Amino acid sequence: MPPRRSYDQYCSAARALDVVGDRWTLLIVRELLAGPRRYTDLHADLPGVSTDVLASRLRDMERDGLTTRRRLPPPGAAYVYELTPRGRELLPVLQALGTWGEPELGERRPTDAVRAHWFALPLLRSLEGEGLVEVRLEEGRFHLHLGAEEGPVHGDGPAPRDPDATLTLDTATCTAISRGTLPLPEAIRTGHVEVTGDTPLAKQLRDA
Repeated sequence: MPPRRSYDQYCSAARALDVVGDRWTLLIVRELLAGPRRYTDLHADLPGVSTDVLASRLRDMERDGLTTRRRLPPPGAAYVYELTPRGRELLPVLQALGTWGEPELGERRPTDAVRAHWFALPLLRSLEGEGLVEVRLEEGRFHLHLGAEEGPVHGDGPAPRDPDATLTLDTATCTAISRGTLPLPEAIRTGHVEVTGDTPLAKQLRDA
């Protein structure tokens, strides 16, 4: 494997960019925050990336200790990629980057791809507490693991068990929350987001 390119600057920001500054790397981390993913699943949820670039980035990330690759036991018998603890430490970096990028989001362009679970990290920034939250949009469902210190922080599709709270909202509302123009508590108070559930977390969300 060729050596990692470097800015050759004795600066922690430059060293960090040596590892994650290549195009697609942080978006691969975004996808792997949902847990182990197969190569084909990653490729499907990263529209625009070539197979060669994706394979190269995954090799680099494994070399740099951000990801590991393992084979699932039968009957799956497929290889999956997952974040190491070091890779998972990039969650707050992505959260901060997402907050910084809110003014850049603007209106959705005709060429912009979208996946329901791409709204997971913006919503995660707006939620406090611990528990499993299912989010229902027209584009599909995803779920959030609030307060998770290990394992996935979000996942595509319905919650794997009965959620502690369910949020139902339309895409326009979710986009406004992602753009930072509509705080989640206000969206709940004004009825743009419906919260269902009878757990302490659901009550906390309704009373926020």
